Amino acid sequence: MTGEKKKKIVKTIRIDADKCNGCRACEVICSAFHATPKYSSNNPERSRIRVVRHPLKDIYVPVYAGEYASAECMGRDKYVIDGKEYDECAFCRASCPSRDIFKEPDSGLPLKCDMCEGEDEPLCIKWCVNDALILEEREEEVEAVEEREELELGLSSLANKHGLQQIIDTVARMSNAKKG
Repeated sequence: MTGEKKKKIVKTIRIDADKCNGCRACEVICSAFHATPKYSSNNPERSRIRVVRHPLKDIYVPVYAGEYASAECMGRDKYVIDGKEYDECAFCRASCPSRDIFKEPDSGLPLKCDMCEGEDEPLCIKWCVNDALILEEREEEVEAVEEREELELGLSSLANKHGLQQIIDTVARMSNAKKG
């Protein structure tokens, strides 16, 4: 199956900062959707989208969570928007060790936008009354890979974290306890 190309639909959120009025409805619905159980609470720190704002100039820029970065980036570029200087981190989508944005407040685990998995479109887009958030879909060719089973993925993750020998020892101990 390797070497074959497969078409995949990639969804992204295009942000039109000129239309954002800073209402933060996107943050509210995102945090409610990702609460456990769904819609049981609202904590903006759990939101996978944040609105960066400059209050005096009335400028708002929504930024949604991307991939986890295990190390700080080397760049610290500066951006000037309407005379105010922002550093690169303000618009970065990554959760990284150098800042607390896009991290689960209780566990510290990184957050990533999942496009409201299970919904027909991300809820932040549905709730954006000014159309500042727009769903875009494009088709990309990707290398076809065999799908791994959920159990295999879990075991691979455990082996990477704890080592194969510890998993073997634990399974042997569990099977002995079950016999006795």
